[in-house]
Amino acid sequence: MTDYSAEQLRDLVHTLAASGEPAPILQIGEPMLRRQAATFNGQLDAADLNTLLVLMRRTMQAAPGVGLAAPQIGVPLRIAVLEDTFDAEPEVAEARQRIPLPHFAIINPSYRAAGEDTAAFYEGCLSFAGFQGVVERHRSVELDYDQPDGSHRREGFTGWQARIVQHETDHLSGTIYVDKMLPRSLCGNAEYIRYWAQPSVDQARTGLNF
Repeated sequence: MTDYSAEQLRDLVHTLAASGEPAPILQIGEPMLRRQAATFNGQLDAADLNTLLVLMRRTMQAAPGVGLAAPQIGVPLRIAVLEDTFDAEPEVAEARQRIPLPHFAIINPSYRAAGEDTAAFYEGCLSFAGFQGVVERHRSVELDYDQPDGSHRREGFTGWQARIVQHETDHLSGTIYVDKMLPRSLCGNAEYIRYWAQPSVDQARTGLNF
């Protein structure tokens, strides 16, 4: 949990957003990434919350990535933004059930499995730049979250969208994908592209023995 006062959080957001540039993304080993983020309960007013969300989206898109949690830029609140508009090869998109995910923000999210099916694929993280690892996750989840206007929403996600939801929500509890990945699958981005960038992880399982 954060010891930041509401005033300190407001000052932090204003400082990060002042330049109009993307915020620096904290990397694995930074203590804040391993702490439980604080429940958002109005520490920021509507204008300051919007400033944070705009900054987070700018940072996510510049990276580029498909999601970003507030602790990744040093703001210890249970807030994340998600958006997936990247083009994927048809075979990859089909295997991963990857369809576009319009931009939205989630506040105080929690998810639970919607069914017993799981899927294992490579994924990366903006806070562990340059690497990817295979994570087995729920294929479908139900997400409960608050929206920026204060309303509550429950929504189901499947395939790659469900993976993004799980990855970003995990960040808010101090969990990074490396905590859940199959260790022998870890590889650098260049090695992933050279050897393992297939629709499934079958070839990587054989080649890396996991």
